[in-house]
Amino acid sequence: MKKLVLLGGGYGNMRILLRLLPNQLPEDREIILIDRTPFHSLKTEFYALAAGTVPDAEVRVEFPEHERLRTVTAEVVDINMGEQCVYLDNGDSIRYDDLVIGLGCDDNYHDVPGAEEYTHSIQTIRKSRDTYREVLGLSGGATVAIVGAGLSGIEIASELRESRPDLKIKLFDRGPRILRDFPERLSNYVQSWFDENNVEVVSNSNITKVEPHLLYNHENSIPADAVVWTAGIRPVEIVRKLDVEKAGGGRVVLTPHHNIPENENVYVVGDCAALPHAPSAYLAEEQGEQIVKVLKMRWNGETLPEKMPEIKLQGIVGSLGKKKGFAFLADRTVTGRIARLLKSGILWMYKWHNG
Repeated sequence: MKKLVLLGGGYGNMRILLRLLPNQLPEDREIILIDRTPFHSLKTEFYALAAGTVPDAEVRVEFPEHERLRTVTAEVVDINMGEQCVYLDNGDSIRYDDLVIGLGCDDNYHDVPGAEEYTHSIQTIRKSRDTYREVLGLSGGATVAIVGAGLSGIEIASELRESRPDLKIKLFDRGPRILRDFPERLSNYVQSWFDENNVEVVSNSNITKVEPHLLYNHENSIPADAVVWTAGIRPVEIVRKLDVEKAGGGRVVLTPHHNIPENENVYVVGDCAALPHAPSAYLAEEQGEQIVKVLKMRWNGETLPEKMPEIKLQGIVGSLGKKKGFAFLADRTVTGRIARLLKSGILWMYKWHNG
């Protein structure tokens, strides 16, 4: 049996599984899925887990079951493309015929002193649980600083406001306004929600150092009982160490068919891939769709097209607590209850298709 090995059970590799199983996988092939957890984690919902507004079970989906799918719970420690072999932290090694690297990302601390040591994260389910325990233990009137006002920062700030109305929340944004790359109407709506709900937005910020219970914005020191870091991502360390061509942010440069140049049997999906769009769950899923098409064509000995269709993003959908939200879809701005219902519907559909 030839082996298709999937590293990471994130959105991209889940889409690959969904398309190949139960009956699109050739009879001479099997799939081995390797992930640090025995389930698929809904990373887009980690902000709610960290804020304590959803239970752990709500951000998990079981991996599919199939007679030619084997799941391995382990951490990947090395990828040897010369040997076509993956090495795991339990001492095992797994050979592959085709490999899809979808190991996700780490926080990007931008070389800020103390940021990695003294801040909390929502990048993994384990780190989100740890962040929840830290926030849960804060006394009334404590200050939580959230560094980074992208989608994750906005969502955890608003969710935490509803979960812990007794806390002081400060959201630090590098730009002059929230969501500066989107229409001003959207920015104004989110800013108004924060104003009405006593979340302080610190614009034009530049975090230069983090110490225990202390944050430095430019040269000003700001007391904080807990700091949550949502100021950017980068590929996981094992991918950063791969001896392959990298683009900005350490992401892997790929051919139009999503494989590493000179390694047509090694693909990269999701946060680790250098693509013309910012990383997102939707982008990883669409990339997974194309990888499946390429795999099936190569397995059948068919000639690949010179280029794959352009991936067109649908926009963004975000929540502001459990009742309000915001969206930018097809050049249209949607805010309020409708946007929140839209996000809930997308999550429900995803669970229905993958559960």
